[in-house]
Amino acid sequence: MAAKALLLGVQRGAGRLRQGMLSVIIATLDSERALVQTLAPLVPGATAGLISEVVVADGGSRDETAIVADLAGCNFIVANGNLGGRLKTAARVARVPWLLFLRPGTILDQAWIGEARNFINQPADGARAASFRRAARGQSSLRDALSVLSAALGAKPRPEQGLLISKQFYETLGRHSEQAADPETELLRRIGSRIATLSTPAFVAA
Repeated sequence: MAAKALLLGVQRGAGRLRQGMLSVIIATLDSERALVQTLAPLVPGATAGLISEVVVADGGSRDETAIVADLAGCNFIVANGNLGGRLKTAARVARVPWLLFLRPGTILDQAWIGEARNFINQPADGARAASFRRAARGQSSLRDALSVLSAALGAKPRPEQGLLISKQFYETLGRHSEQAADPETELLRRIGSRIATLSTPAFVAA
């Protein structure tokens, strides 16, 4: 019942917010449980007017991923091909200037909305891509400090940290590669030092 109420909350938010500036893209494959966890922190982003849509690009799930996406008011598309092709297809469908790629199971801290909005609104000559700070649920203060230090020292972001990127920059980079074995990591490599690390943590569901 709690999960159903949560999903309906996403649906109501998505219905009101077609004028937001951000399209969230989630590539799924048998991801029903992880998808619920990732969608939950997006509800406030929808009600705050930041999120315009959530696009779920599915690779042919045999569980209830499609039902979860439908209840949540997501734009659910079945895209044939590999992960890189599905991500490219979803980005092509997106209707607004900014994209947020999330893996199923990535859970954003509630502070993500304000920080993402501030990043999007920064001058156009600044960084046009960002990831969130990687964190683990219940980690010690020492591990949290090491996580912050790692980001400050330029540790390379990982796909589970999410990727906030302007659609124009994404197109300039050539989008996700359909040839790469790990298209998300390969895109981050191409972005290189042009990506900022936000202070908001992104947790990975067990």
